[in-house]
Amino acid sequence: MIEVSTPGKLYIAGEYAVVEPGHPAILAAVDQFINVTIENATENGSIQSQQYSDLPIRWTRRNGELVLDHRENPFHYILAAIRLTERYAKEQGTLLSFYHLKVTSELDNSSGRKYGLGSSGAVTVGTVKALNLFYDLQLDPLMQFKIAALAHLAVQGNGSCGDIAASCFGGWLAFSTFDHEWVKEKQDKWQISDLLESDWPKLSIQPLQSPKNMRLLIGWTGSPASTSDLVDQVNRSKEDKDDTQKNYEQFLADSNRCVEDMIDGFTDDNVAKIKKMITKNRQLLKNLSKATNVVIETPALKQLCDLAEACGGASKSSGAGGGDCGIVIADQKTGILPLMSKWEKADIIPLPLHVYHYRGGIK
Repeated sequence: MIEVSTPGKLYIAGEYAVVEPGHPAILAAVDQFINVTIENATENGSIQSQQYSDLPIRWTRRNGELVLDHRENPFHYILAAIRLTERYAKEQGTLLSFYHLKVTSELDNSSGRKYGLGSSGAVTVGTVKALNLFYDLQLDPLMQFKIAALAHLAVQGNGSCGDIAASCFGGWLAFSTFDHEWVKEKQDKWQISDLLESDWPKLSIQPLQSPKNMRLLIGWTGSPASTSDLVDQVNRSKEDKDDTQKNYEQFLADSNRCVEDMIDGFTDDNVAKIKKMITKNRQLLKNLSKATNVVIETPALKQLCDLAEACGGASKSSGAGGGDCGIVIADQKTGILPLMSKWEKADIIPLPLHVYHYRGGIK
């Protein structure tokens, strides 16, 4: 039996801007995992995911019609990952076979509510990694990223694939997404082998070294959010009004400078600079929220961040916001017990997570 584990992720900075090619973000892989097992089968195979049993089906209306949103369903990501990985395997002359694939998740709480740690990205990467071993394809991490990114976009249709990168490479990362239109155009014309071996315009994945005296804290508001839905809302808003588009262009430029300065903080081992940019990024997201009328920092996230700042940390929402997690960057010497106590009184749940690095390097 083959078993792989892929970590979840947290966005540290650069949210929303990162969906645009070439615009940087910083992420961290965390030590909560999606576990995927594969074992040989004969005549027929099976797919099992504990994430699916009690999963609610989201729906919305478009032009007055009810439309189901399948982007929260892990089976769609698993199937897309299988389809694309096996397409590559066939191009390499590999004989396809049957197997039982099982997925278990640590990226939800005991009642199945997601923490916002990138479970759909992690399950996609986990499926690709497991099939890579099962078929002995010898895909390197970048090629695994590319297959998982193609699978993720086939289902979700938007997003940066930063969570895919964090699950593939682990650790702290500076990430910029690729030119999605270029990739879609080549995908229609090329074999998948050629697409995986090509350089994707604008894509950048750069490992970062965490400053020795920096501490990362994570709080969960208890309210799940849909990243794909929030990104949709921002996209619709900026397309509707010219002034919103101008504000969005300014946001992109400001976010670029902020994240680049934060990357310099990692390079220079400068915790104070990183904290300053976290605070700046929080304000940029507030400005974007005001310009688009999309709620990014909910009242619970505001309370999480304000309490952290009162205790000497720099804090902001993580990811698309609208619920889920907030992150805090603090000096190692900063006492955290007062903040933990204040969070618990405010019904904010501290998550005992740490940045995860693949043992022995990237796998």
